[in-house]
Amino acid sequence: MGGHDRNLVFDRPPAEDDADPRSGSHMGRVYGLCSAPMGDLKDRATTDEKELLASFMDTQREAMLAIADGLSDQDLRKRLVPSDTTILGMIKHLAYVERWWFQDIFEGRDCTYPWTDDDPDADFRIEQEETTAGILDVYRAECEVSRSIFESHDLFDVSVSTERPRCTLKWIVLHMIEETARHAGQADILREQIDGKTGLGP
Repeated sequence: MGGHDRNLVFDRPPAEDDADPRSGSHMGRVYGLCSAPMGDLKDRATTDEKELLASFMDTQREAMLAIADGLSDQDLRKRLVPSDTTILGMIKHLAYVERWWFQDIFEGRDCTYPWTDDDPDADFRIEQEETTAGILDVYRAECEVSRSIFESHDLFDVSVSTERPRCTLKWIVLHMIEETARHAGQADILREQIDGKTGLGP
């Protein structure tokens, strides 16, 4: 079946015998993701590219927070795969990735990070003194700064930092949608392993 046909199937209203959107079934996941609103986007027929990108970006951010919602501190730190990946660790990582791309690379700000050359994965690790609320607050704050930067520039404005090859704001937000969606998918699987819930988020 071609991609066009799949979209038609995914966008149709669920039949009475379809699984509930919040169930663990495959069809439930499809409807849970495709029938929900995307960020603050009101009109899916909009031709405003910047509005579309902002909406898709916020949808993935909201998905990460929704997947974490309702879990205990212990569950958010639970290691269920050999790589030691945890839901809270991915949220911490994404907070610093937001900072890196929007503030550091795009605007050239002098920012600090938990990682070093000797410890490149420190942003995934939850330190003993760190709290769940603190990490979630940092993520929300970094996302808010990113939104402000995104809103105040044109899509084809070019990054200031010389640490990486220069890129447009559009490239950065597309990369961040990709990265956040990837981790949201990983987090969704971890959440299912913890309590069976899937398809959380907008």
